[in-house]
Amino acid sequence: MAKVKLNPVMEKFRGKIGDLVFKHYGDEVIVGRNPDRSGIEPTQAQLEHQERFRQAVLYGRLVMADPEKKAAYEQAAKAKQKPLFSLTVADFFHAPVLDEVDLSEYGGGAGETIIIRAHDDFKVARLQVVVSDSNGQEIERGEAVETPPNGGQWTYTASESVAEGTLVRITVTASDQPGGTSQDTFEKTL
Repeated sequence: MAKVKLNPVMEKFRGKIGDLVFKHYGDEVIVGRNPDRSGIEPTQAQLEHQERFRQAVLYGRLVMADPEKKAAYEQAAKAKQKPLFSLTVADFFHAPVLDEVDLSEYGGGAGETIIIRAHDDFKVARLQVVVSDSNGQEIERGEAVETPPNGGQWTYTASESVAEGTLVRITVTASDQPGGTSQDTFEKTL
């Protein structure tokens, strides 16, 4: 591979110019020919990924147009030392993660708690808990509260009492800003 010191003006080139593509890797500028993709049919998976990426870019543009959301992402981008727009696109692609659901304090009584730990590459926007019986009949539904704020630990406080010996299903759903979700279901006999 030949290495050439480019004119300072050419070092600023990025992207496609004619049939050449300028790429930056660290301190180096790589120049190559634009790949010839004629005659190559994308697979269904590639088409789906292209559509998802198009939606991620659209989400990034919507964030940029909303001063409040943009300010929140700007703060995170600064802290992570990442470009603002790429952080919004990455957030679209990464759903939140449920790390742990602690049912040890929940015995079916009103006022008892379920503790959940969850994280996201940007922010978990909401965490919902649904308690239902073994037949799928909903007993209660509500939002968990992050305590302390931005701490990654959420507390759900039950509002209904459930009879002892009942098998319950507890479904926990974490959502992030772009609408990505993660869900898990647990069973417990009270």
